[in-house]
Amino acid sequence: MTGSIHGHEHVTIIDHPIVQHKLTILRNKDTGSKKFRELVKELAMFAGYEATRHFQLEPTRVTTPICETTAYTLKGRKVAIVPILRAGLGMVEGILELIPAARVGHIGLYRDPETHLPIEYYFKLPEDITTREVLVVDPMLATGGSAVAAIDFIKARGVAAEKIRLLVILAAPEGIQALAEAHPDVSLYTCAIDECLNEHAYIVPGLGDAGDRIFGTK
Repeated sequence: MTGSIHGHEHVTIIDHPIVQHKLTILRNKDTGSKKFRELVKELAMFAGYEATRHFQLEPTRVTTPICETTAYTLKGRKVAIVPILRAGLGMVEGILELIPAARVGHIGLYRDPETHLPIEYYFKLPEDITTREVLVVDPMLATGGSAVAAIDFIKARGVAAEKIRLLVILAAPEGIQALAEAHPDVSLYTCAIDECLNEHAYIVPGLGDAGDRIFGTK
């Protein structure tokens, strides 16, 4: 489902039945880290599938075991996957399975516990980032602060907005609104939109802290 949601013109909800089934297991507090990591990887692959739907094709000749025919290959699309550390790392492998030639950048942000504002501590992108389609990945779009800051940094490196896509597993309305206000020209892909944020800026009902659950740190 694609459309304007919470003021953002470019939101795609990946409402495929298998995605929703996997998301239910991901939400369950009794799902352990190993299974959680596997599900994040799989859901990232679904998100990557939708986020690359606009890629253009060009014809090529190929010889099958039966005959020669015209088939299609991707037309000059170079991709960069940029996880927001650390939880975003859990989504990288799934998208790399789809696009093995993609380069991977990293943006390290942490949320100040008092202000909830993002603070940068690491930033490394491929040198040719401006020539690439950029898939920013982070399992949770909560306040939107980290995603907005990450996209700010990427745009500052000269990447055009139409080349940037944000892929998440869960989004809160507050995060979608923040993204819409800061980057109305960046497309968002999410497996679900939840109800709200609580007083600790966690998504409700959500799935807890994605980073802790991926890496088993809590």
